Amino acid sequence: MRAHQSAGAGGGIFIHSFCVEKDHKVVQTASERWRRLIPLSLGVATLAGVALLYLEDVAPQLFPKDSHIVFSAFPLAMIAPAYVAFQVFHRRTAMELAKALLVAAAFLFWAANQFWPQWPEAALFNDIAIGLFVLDVFLVIAGWPEGSNASFPDDCCGCCAGRGDGGCGGADRSAQ
Repeated sequence: MRAHQSAGAGGGIFIHSFCVEKDHKVVQTASERWRRLIPLSLGVATLAGVALLYLEDVAPQLFPKDSHIVFSAFPLAMIAPAYVAFQVFHRRTAMELAKALLVAAAFLFWAANQFWPQWPEAALFNDIAIGLFVLDVFLVIAGWPEGSNASFPDDCCGCCAGRGDGGCGGADRSAQ
């Protein structure tokens, strides 16, 4: 098994981690496909929910009267398990997973605030979400957990750690 990168149609670089070489061809393993498919499927469902939310904003007459409540809560509730699944399948450390759970909880509290605005606890749900998001950003600024302030390519896929070329595909991001 090894990390592999290939050039995309638009000149971009795609990273295929945890691939195996077979007869000099890089083949994605079944477990890698599942590790990518589950979070991506949840993410696609989330984006479909966002599309419905926007469509309802543009053409509210196409939807039932109170659909906005569901359409605004759904993407928030769906991105939480998508993000946690992504973190779990990428075998993050316990501290990184705890931080991902913090963000997921923030999204779920925000979703609860959107879904049940009439509840007396709605303002509390919103305040908890705000506090968790602020805590997450503070932890990023503080560099906790160790290594969480790494560059995007290193944190994202680990493919470029230690290569010394400034990131995936040799793009030097230090000038940005």
